[in-house]
Amino acid sequence: MKSVARRFLPLAAALLWLAGCGVQVEGKDEAHASEQAGPPAYGDTFIEASIGDIQGLIPNITSDGSSHEVGGLIYDGLIKRDKDLNLVPSLAESWQVSRDCRTLTFKLRKNAKWHDGRPFTAEDVRFTYETMINPQTPTAYKEDFVQVKKLEVVDPYTLRITYAKPYAQALESWGMWVLPKHLLAPYVAGGRLREAPQNRRPIGNGAYRFVEWKSGEKVVLVANADYFEGKPYLSRVVYRIIPSQATIFLELKAKGVDFAGLTAIQFKRQTDYPAFNKAYRKYQYPGNAYTYLGFNLKDPRFADRRVRQAFAHAIDKQELIGGVLLGLGREATGPYKPGTWAYNPDVAKFPYDPDRAKQLLAEAGWKDTNGDGVVSKDGQPFAFTILTNQGNEERKKVAEIIQQRLRAIGVAVEIRTLEWASFIKEFIRKRRFEAIILGWGIGLDPDQYEIWHSSKTGPDELNHISYANPEVDRLLELGRASCRREERKTYYDRLQAVLAEDQPIIFLYFRDALPVVASRVRGIEPSPNGIAYNFIRWYVPKALQRYTSG
Repeated sequence: MKSVARRFLPLAAALLWLAGCGVQVEGKDEAHASEQAGPPAYGDTFIEASIGDIQGLIPNITSDGSSHEVGGLIYDGLIKRDKDLNLVPSLAESWQVSRDCRTLTFKLRKNAKWHDGRPFTAEDVRFTYETMINPQTPTAYKEDFVQVKKLEVVDPYTLRITYAKPYAQALESWGMWVLPKHLLAPYVAGGRLREAPQNRRPIGNGAYRFVEWKSGEKVVLVANADYFEGKPYLSRVVYRIIPSQATIFLELKAKGVDFAGLTAIQFKRQTDYPAFNKAYRKYQYPGNAYTYLGFNLKDPRFADRRVRQAFAHAIDKQELIGGVLLGLGREATGPYKPGTWAYNPDVAKFPYDPDRAKQLLAEAGWKDTNGDGVVSKDGQPFAFTILTNQGNEERKKVAEIIQQRLRAIGVAVEIRTLEWASFIKEFIRKRRFEAIILGWGIGLDPDQYEIWHSSKTGPDELNHISYANPEVDRLLELGRASCRREERKTYYDRLQAVLAEDQPIIFLYFRDALPVVASRVRGIEPSPNGIAYNFIRWYVPKALQRYTSG
C-alpha cells in the first residue's frame, strides 16, 4: 500500500510517474560542485528508511509496498519497465505476441542464476504460474494467471503462453516475480507457502542477495556479483524500519539514512537550509498513489449510498490538499490519476457542502432527534472509529480534519492509530474495521479488477471494503478483455462514472512524491519512471564512500 518505484505490479506496487510534468530538484549547486569526486565505483552502503516492516520475503503473497520494495531487489520477473515506461526484457531476453493477442512466446536468458548457483529456467516460470493459480496459495494476484489457457515449456529457455481470449494485461503480468521451484515446490504442494524458509531467508535471482531480517528493525541485502545485468555498484542496501515520519526526519538531519520520503511540511518548510541541501538532493513529482477514506460496506450504516455521498459533501478536499499537503497534491475523483489516458474528468463531483450532507443523512434516516448534536437512527447515534497506521503524520492530520468535518454534520468519529504490521494482519485482512484511511498505489495499466471486483473480497485479496456492484464487475471484465485502447477507454470512463456516483470510498487526493537522496549518491536520472528504475546503476565515488569499500 505504499508507493513503490523499483518494480511494477498491476496494482499494489506502483510506479512513480512524471510523464509530461518535469521534476524539481533542489540542492543542485552543491551536488554539481562535487561531481568531480570520481567515476562510478563499487562499494558503500545505502540506508533507506521504511515506515513499515515487511510482511514476508515471498512478495507474490504480500500486498504491502515495503515487502514489494525489498522483494523487487531480491527477485526479478520476465519483464520490467525502462526509464520511459516501455516494457523491456528482464529475465526474458525477448518475446513475441501473436496477431490475435492470445499467444506470448518468451525466450529466456541463459545467464541468469538463482543466488544458490542453480540455473534459472522455464521450469521456474511454469512453477510460479502453477503456484499463483493454486487455490491454496494466499495471493491477491491470482487473477492475471487464471486467464492463461495453457503454458508450455518448449525447451529450458523457451515458453509459450496461450490465453483463451485477448487479455489486456497479458504481457505486463509477467513482471511478477519468478519463484525458485527447487526450493518451494514441497511447500506449495502442501499449502504451506507462508511457512517456507524462503519467506524469512530467501534465495532469489535479482540484483541483491538476502543477508538479514530483524523484525521491526532492519532488512539487509548485499550486491549479487553474478547478476545478469552486472553487479550493482552499491555493495549493501539496508532498510531501516522507522515507524514514524518525525523520527525518519530526525535521522535524515543526523545523516543516519540516505533515502526517505518527506512530508509536505518537511519538504517546503523544514529542509530549506544550506546544511540539508548540501547533504541531500530533493525531488518532487506527481505520485502514482491516492489517499482515501474507506468503509466496511458490510456495515449497514455505510451500505447506504446516501451516507457515503453525505460524507463526500462534508469533506473539503481542498482543505486537505492545502492544509496537510501544502498544495503538493491534486484532488482525486476516482482511482485514476489526472493526466493519464484512462482518466475521465467528466464524473459526478461532490463539492464541499455541509448543508447538502445533512440533507442526505436525513433522507437516509439519520437525524438529531434529541438536540445533542449527533444524528441517530432507530435510537442509535451515528458514531464510528477511523483506523490508520501509526507514524504517518499526514494520514493522522487528514483523519483529524475529517473528524471535525463529520462532527459538523452530526457524526461522531474516533481515531485510532495502529502499528503497521498489526493493522494489516489483524484488521485489514480480517475486515475488523468500520472505516480506514489508507492509500492505493496504481499501476500503469488501468485494470483494477483485483481491487473493485466483487469476487475479490477474501482475506488475502484486495477488495478490503467488500464492494459489490454488478455493473462495475461487468466493466472490469470488459476492460481487461480488449487489446484496443479506444475500446478500453470507453469501459473505464463508465467505470469511473459509476464509482464517482457510488462513492464506495471517498477518493481524497493524489499526493506528490517527495523523496530525498544523499548527495554523495550519483547515477540518479529523473525520468517518466521516477528516480529508482535504475537503482543498480546508482553509485558513490570512492572519495565520498562512508561505509564499505568492497
